[in-house]
Amino acid sequence: MTNREIVRRTIRFQNPERMPRDFPWGYGWDFAWLQMKPSPDARPNGANGTDEWGCVWENFGNTTLGEVKDFPIKQWSDFTEAMIPDVNKPSRWEGLENVREQNKNQYLLCGGMSIYERPHFLRGLENLWVDIYENREKLCKLLDVLVEMNISAIAKYAELGGDGYFMLDDWGLQDSLMINPVAWREIWKPRYAKIFAAAHEKGMDTLLHSCGYIVEILDDFIEIGLDVIQLDQQENMGLELLGERFGGRIAFWSPVDIQKTMVTGDLDDIRAYCRRMKQCLSTENGGFIPKWYFSYESVGHTEEKIRAMCEEFIKIGDFSRRD
Repeated sequence: MTNREIVRRTIRFQNPERMPRDFPWGYGWDFAWLQMKPSPDARPNGANGTDEWGCVWENFGNTTLGEVKDFPIKQWSDFTEAMIPDVNKPSRWEGLENVREQNKNQYLLCGGMSIYERPHFLRGLENLWVDIYENREKLCKLLDVLVEMNISAIAKYAELGGDGYFMLDDWGLQDSLMINPVAWREIWKPRYAKIFAAAHEKGMDTLLHSCGYIVEILDDFIEIGLDVIQLDQQENMGLELLGERFGGRIAFWSPVDIQKTMVTGDLDDIRAYCRRMKQCLSTENGGFIPKWYFSYESVGHTEEKIRAMCEEFIKIGDFSRRD
């Protein structure tokens, strides 16, 4: 099987010969990126500066992470058509015509745009939470703009041979959803459904990164067509709970928990957690994609621990082994 076929079969529970690999330093990577440049979601280099929407970012700590210090939509009257980036601008797509040909055997991931994080970058998180109840019509108008931007991007990516449409929206705190799940279902669920349907119509899988405690809405995501959930944390929800409630119904794409075992565990703890992940999140037909956390130094991961994780996943990821 090609790398691409292994990933697709894993996502679709169609008996891949091994687990896919999303690892560094020669351990193997079954993916390649097909990414418009710049993405309207791109942050300034070094997380200092102003992004395409007018959000002013400031770096914090010794990382390239940052946060918005000045929100461009202070009042809803500030939101005008002129501030909306043109996702169809030809320059964004220049030079991407040969990416599929250059990566024939790889699964092509296509970068989508957030529909929760972008609104709170534009409005501020507290303002956005108020908008859910006091300015819902205006909020939904912005969300519909973001939905149409995503659908336009999907059409472009499909023409270029993309395989999976990948979005990022962190919905969870450590032990609960950020907003009332009823409001989430009323406002965001139908809009994700529209994006996922557009991707599926073009033959693309749907993938979403969302960290924190999101158990309350995972059933909803499955219902509306999310194929893969990318979780960097699992211990706050529980591997067993995730496997029992959602295993076999959605594919998981995850490293060893980046805040718990990968930081506090020793090498044997990490190897044992890898085995638990396979047991809980994978099925005989697929459903689990192991990965690493690329910004490993910022969260205290050592190269030794990353090596132990990758080697263990490769060992247990061979489905011809029965030990």
